Amino acid sequence: MNKLFSEFEIKNLKIKNRICVPPMVVGLTEDGYVTEANIERYRQLAKGGAGLIIQEATCINIDGRLSSKQLGIWEDTQIEGLKKIVEAVHLEDSKIFVQIHHAGVVGISESPLCPSPYEYKKIEGTVIGREMTYEDIKSVQKDFIEAARRAYEAGYDGIELHGCHGYLISQFFNKKVNTRNDEYGVNKEKFVIEIIEGIRKVTPEEFIVGIRLAGFEPSIEDGISHAKILDKSGIDFFDISYGFSDEQEINVAEGYKFSNAVYAAEIIKKEVSAPVFGVNKITSAKIAEEVLKETGIDMVDIGKGTLINPNWANDAREGKDTGKCVNCAKCVWFINDGAKCPGKVIYERNKNK
Repeated sequence: MNKLFSEFEIKNLKIKNRICVPPMVVGLTEDGYVTEANIERYRQLAKGGAGLIIQEATCINIDGRLSSKQLGIWEDTQIEGLKKIVEAVHLEDSKIFVQIHHAGVVGISESPLCPSPYEYKKIEGTVIGREMTYEDIKSVQKDFIEAARRAYEAGYDGIELHGCHGYLISQFFNKKVNTRNDEYGVNKEKFVIEIIEGIRKVTPEEFIVGIRLAGFEPSIEDGISHAKILDKSGIDFFDISYGFSDEQEINVAEGYKFSNAVYAAEIIKKEVSAPVFGVNKITSAKIAEEVLKETGIDMVDIGKGTLINPNWANDAREGKDTGKCVNCAKCVWFINDGAKCPGKVIYERNKNK
């Protein structure tokens, strides 16, 4: 596991290994504020040995939430609680970024924003995204910038803009969703580039600003194009995942060994200078090492593995069983705080033999 446990740097930030716990919303908050359960969760993840943790999608304003149980970073009074998460992680020698987020049309707002009018089908019914005015765009950009400023004041090592999975920045990137004919439609990266420029003005040079970007938005060719433009804008890292689920075209080389998202990360890595992370179906230390060595990407995201076993990185380093997700059709971990997750049950049973 020479590559997996080698040190890595983003800018001047030294990360002790190539394992990242990616952002996963778990609904432990109260009215957007940090709870002791949030702090303890991140403390345990940091104790588990991952070099980097990216805090779950943390919303920049109340109207942009994906859930009523989502953490927030929309007002200064939230900084105190967020500091406690940072302190808990840093005490365990891990680094932490916070993912800042706005859901757009896929959120819970009664009048959700979207770059263009868009019909989005939910389980409970169809909603129509309200086309953002120029004033809406500037207001939301300001909210992202202020959220990043709060993240810096809370002590985070950096931020990750949530630019995939169908949320607002993803909606701007996707030409099937963003059909505007103004500057924010013709240049689909403009919305986020202006956010990055604004963040640079309110945070010091060493503060890291990265993005979780879709490899397929909607196609791999579009994903590459977005990445290359953002790379020139000075983004500090790319965390590659999937795009707007109803509007993406996944076309992967036949017989590819790893996941579709890792494929996109590998292709994008060849086109950009910034570090690239990969995710999805990296279910063991062996696979993680192979991904790093064979694709050339810089870090691996271990998501469901750390839900099952927060000590994943330490166990991997020691050659122990790390546990394994069994790929439930609907992830059971998020029901009853993971107590009935089959993968977790199997892992705990084996560990206690």
